[in-house]
Amino acid sequence: MRTKFEEQLALLHEMLVEMGAMIEKAIAMAIGALTQQNGTMALEAIAFDNEIDQMEKDIEALCLQLLLQQQPVAKDLRLISAALKMITDMERIGDQAADISEIALMLIDETYIKKLDNLPQMAITASKMVTESIDAFVKKDLDLAYAVIESDDVVDMFFTTIKNNLIELIREDQENGGQAIDLMMIAKYFERIGDHATNIAEWVVFSIMGKHWNEQA
Repeated sequence: MRTKFEEQLALLHEMLVEMGAMIEKAIAMAIGALTQQNGTMALEAIAFDNEIDQMEKDIEALCLQLLLQQQPVAKDLRLISAALKMITDMERIGDQAADISEIALMLIDETYIKKLDNLPQMAITASKMVTESIDAFVKKDLDLAYAVIESDDVVDMFFTTIKNNLIELIREDQENGGQAIDLMMIAKYFERIGDHATNIAEWVVFSIMGKHWNEQA
């Protein structure tokens, strides 16, 4: 019975890694659609969200099967519970990548009011946080989980910089207002992706330590 349980836990890890890779791809397509003003890439990223949603349902079904059929001990129960929480954040990241792509689609034919220097860097940082949070779960790596949590400050700083730059552009010329708001929304979505990656890392801490990040003393 335990051998079967271990096999299913290994499958859970594999599926989480696969979902993490899907999210990483979605973020990459979203920022590619934005920086390259590529409509095809934007549409692919939007459609890809359905696959991410299905993966969430598949992982949720496996977790419920583990809970109902295998009667896990406390440590395993924490791990499965954390996985259920994680996939909710992961699915939302997929939603936000699609939201970014929808805005990018609207900006396809526009000349950008500012060179997109910080947005791609912000996207890379947020995407790395997602990948490393999943790696931390699979490897049971507390140090990596803590590093992801700390990286959220970097994403927040990017957002503040982008927001301030866009506000200044609006002050210089109100004609920049519409696009500036769109770009600010994109930056906000990347900030939220960073927040969700942080949530995932905090659930990794819970799965290992038995306490949520906010309860650590």
